[in-house]
Amino acid sequence: MNVRRLIPTTALAGAVALGLVSLSACAGTSDAADGGNGGKLDVVASFYPMQYLAEQIGGGHVAVETLTKPGVEPHDLELKPKQIGALGEADVILYLKGIQPAVDEAIAQAGVKNTVDAATLTKLEAHGTSTGHDHGHGEEGHADEHAGEESHAGEGEEGHEGHDHGSEAGADPHVWLDPVKYAEVAKGVGSAFEKADPEHAADYKKNTDALVKKLGDLDTEFETGLKNTATRTFITTHSAFGYLAERYHLDQEGISGLDPESEPSPARMKELQEVAAKDKVSTIFFETLASDKTAKTLAGDTGLKTDVLDPLEGITDKSRGSDYIEVMRSNLTALKKALGAK
Repeated sequence: MNVRRLIPTTALAGAVALGLVSLSACAGTSDAADGGNGGKLDVVASFYPMQYLAEQIGGGHVAVETLTKPGVEPHDLELKPKQIGALGEADVILYLKGIQPAVDEAIAQAGVKNTVDAATLTKLEAHGTSTGHDHGHGEEGHADEHAGEESHAGEGEEGHEGHDHGSEAGADPHVWLDPVKYAEVAKGVGSAFEKADPEHAADYKKNTDALVKKLGDLDTEFETGLKNTATRTFITTHSAFGYLAERYHLDQEGISGLDPESEPSPARMKELQEVAAKDKVSTIFFETLASDKTAKTLAGDTGLKTDVLDPLEGITDKSRGSDYIEVMRSNLTALKKALGAK
């Protein structure tokens, strides 16, 4: 993950203090309490995957503000004092610890009662540059792979460079790219909304159930679509798809590890050329919010094609779809084509 532009702790603490002082001058005007926001629950989401959950589960009862605007690489986000102030004013804060260190720091200091860390709502694992499924396991246990996940949790980044992220050392925070894990997070968010706004608890429960069903249907589409393929290996610039690869018995080979903008070593590029030839890889994937230079370089050296595999950290005009479900289906289409699905 790109964590180059972190806000210094002292500067951030001052900004938080400034934001909270300015709010206190307003004599505690909670929008949800005084109707300033139509009586809706004020939710601050850290970036798109959290925003989508808040909107789907909250429906008409919530007003969602997102800290990461469309087109902004979330790992590079720098918070403005106004945004930090909004954190202190929120009824609910929804974030994923480990994705945006500057956001994590600000949220910790905001002290909002209903603060939900999505990383605590499912089990995180360690994924490196080379991540995949042990094919010896076959198709067993797809409906409940959590026991199998235990064996992967301690696997580091053998032979490859990477970065530590998440609420535990080495944890990969990209849980939203696995529909099953994302559904687990959705259930936890639904419970948090019910607790924060008991008056509309029944609606939050209904909306959560509807979202979980949509994610279950998406999981079935991926499982069916990727069951029979000519190859199980895909190469991508950003190693964001470890959970997806493990869920659907694929092998992810990342060019740059968990940091989408880090430069791979010549040795890694040579290794990937060998992997591409051995595993009959046809496509090098890149993402919408980072440079495609490295992917095109490797593709040129190996005579392969390039295509987009979207880690869904933000929706922009370049996204192949207008929301999470649509973009994930576009990812499935791209994977089926690249892997030679039958």
